[in-house]
Amino acid sequence: MSLVINHNMMAMNSARNLNKSYNSLSRSVQRLSTGMRINSAADDAAGLAIREGMRSDIASLNQGVRNAQDGISLIQTAEGALGVVDEKLIRMKELAEQAATGTYTNAQRLIIHSEFSAMAAEIDRIATSTDFNGVKLLNGNVSVAGSGGSWTTNNTWSATEGMWTNSSGWKEANGTAANGNIKGGVKIHFGAGNNRAEDYYFVRIGDMRTTSLFAATGTAVSSATSAANTIAVSTQHAAQMALEQLNTAMTRKENMRASLGAVQNRLENTISNISIQSENLQASESRISDVDVATEMTNFTRNQVLTQSAVAMLSQANSLPQMALRLIG
Repeated sequence: MSLVINHNMMAMNSARNLNKSYNSLSRSVQRLSTGMRINSAADDAAGLAIREGMRSDIASLNQGVRNAQDGISLIQTAEGALGVVDEKLIRMKELAEQAATGTYTNAQRLIIHSEFSAMAAEIDRIATSTDFNGVKLLNGNVSVAGSGGSWTTNNTWSATEGMWTNSSGWKEANGTAANGNIKGGVKIHFGAGNNRAEDYYFVRIGDMRTTSLFAATGTAVSSATSAANTIAVSTQHAAQMALEQLNTAMTRKENMRASLGAVQNRLENTISNISIQSENLQASESRISDVDVATEMTNFTRNQVLTQSAVAMLSQANSLPQMALRLIG
């Protein structure tokens, strides 16, 4: 290489290597300071796309766990209220048993009936007032889509499902659209998508008002008449009939509590499954985006040495053209 003044090729070469080493050093510093291997699309475009997709799924699944936990809280609220209803039904059966014996007069049975009817009225109050976050639970509002359901011959709650179609024409054979909301029970959504088989299901709670609980149990209880005004223990015969009616009502209540317990267990299993899924996705996302500190620290040290060496060589290269002065002088 000729000794020239206008173009210092050694300095230019040293400057280029310095820029390369410095950029690599800067990238290592960024990765070590953020803990992320991918900080922009330039680092790994495909990896960035995969990572962001995983992050959205992880966030959705974590929220799904909280949704399922809220669903369990809702079920526990309803089941707790049914536990109080249980106490009232037991007391009503005790009073009916007392009034059914022949050692009391009808006048005395009227006294017993006053408490009996009060217990029935309290069941209606509980069924009407029990709610979770403003959602009424025991008055039939979350039983089925549309007008309601009915008790089967086995005293389990039967719900006729409706059909809901969204704006894209996709149909959901569970629930009906009402004022922009989906009716058909309480929809517990826990998955990252909107597939009925994978991402949600409905919780249905039967109508626990006495108009439903005692319906078709011997003495007709119409939709407008509560058991407090229909089922009586004021006579011996009425008390004996009430015992049979109470047995049916208690069976219905027990079936509903068992159904809620089964759904709660299902939700707990769902939470366990989603938590494992979220954890595994988080591990996959970590392998894609997190920096290997040991490897990156090795690169950092290497780039730091190369940068310092390039700076030193650039300083030397910049001083070399001064050698031409000796020839001129």
